[in-house]
Amino acid sequence: MIKIYHNPRCSKSRQGLEVLENSKKEFEVVKYLEEIPSEKELTEIIKLLGITPIQLVRKTEKIWKEEFKGKELSDTDIIKAMIENPKLIERPIVINGNKAVIGRPTEAILTVI
Repeated sequence: MIKIYHNPRCSKSRQGLEVLENSKKEFEVVKYLEEIPSEKELTEIIKLLGITPIQLVRKTEKIWKEEFKGKELSDTDIIKAMIENPKLIERPIVINGNKAVIGRPTEAILTVI
């Protein structure tokens, strides 16, 4: 089952959702600001994406700039920061089986569906 980690207030996330709707494939929507992923789940997502935790952080968010920027953080610290402040998680994330992609640009979603 295809899964999208979605923030309805984000235009790129809404565009990603539209790509999935147009694909006519079944998918599950996870509103990750409400259904915050566990540390294990977020770690697995990062592994599927083939990136490091810092690459999933929205570094332009005010909370990142004020609380974390410039600090020496371990991967575990970064993951915990994203769980405590899910706005920091880049979006949308689309997972299909053992493939995952950040939907920026939106066309990237087509590579996993």
